[in-house]
Amino acid sequence: MRKILFFASILLFSYCINKPKQEKERQTIKTDEPQNQPQANDKEEVILSQTHQKNKITCDLDGDGLSETVEIVINSKSQKSGLRITFGKKGKIDILGLGEDVLGQGFDDFDWVGTFEVVPKNQKYWSNVNEEGEIMTEEEQQKIKEEDKITLINEGIYVHVSEGCGGGIIYLKNGKYQWIQQE
Repeated sequence: MRKILFFASILLFSYCINKPKQEKERQTIKTDEPQNQPQANDKEEVILSQTHQKNKITCDLDGDGLSETVEIVINSKSQKSGLRITFGKKGKIDILGLGEDVLGQGFDDFDWVGTFEVVPKNQKYWSNVNEEGEIMTEEEQQKIKEEDKITLINEGIYVHVSEGCGGGIIYLKNGKYQWIQQE
């Protein structure tokens, strides 16, 4: 019995010695410094661009008779811009750009867009850049075969640099976005 009392006394003694130490450690952990919580301005948000003179068009990309809304938007955190396409049917939304490569064209941002328009359907279009990447002459364009021209069966989106070279037509073909280079 003496051994049990002796052992219990040692446990009680060690508990009493360690208890204030544990409370002291807890006190040192407390701090009045602000925690690393995201601030409201750290949130990533996609907003309608205010830097583009024209930032919204409507057109029928998919040919269902309902208008799609196409907006130039900006990611508030990365500052990359893109196109947000909201379909008239079921409100499906597609995004082009915003830091993601756009249709293999070597850019991920639409900040350069100055001209933003609807491309009419039932018209023929073709890339007006030759294999060397130079703008085709009138003579070269006249030699383009009819089978190499694209007739848009639905409306498209025209994006271009204002008063400069560079841009294209974005359209849907079999549910996939396509690009026609227009200089």
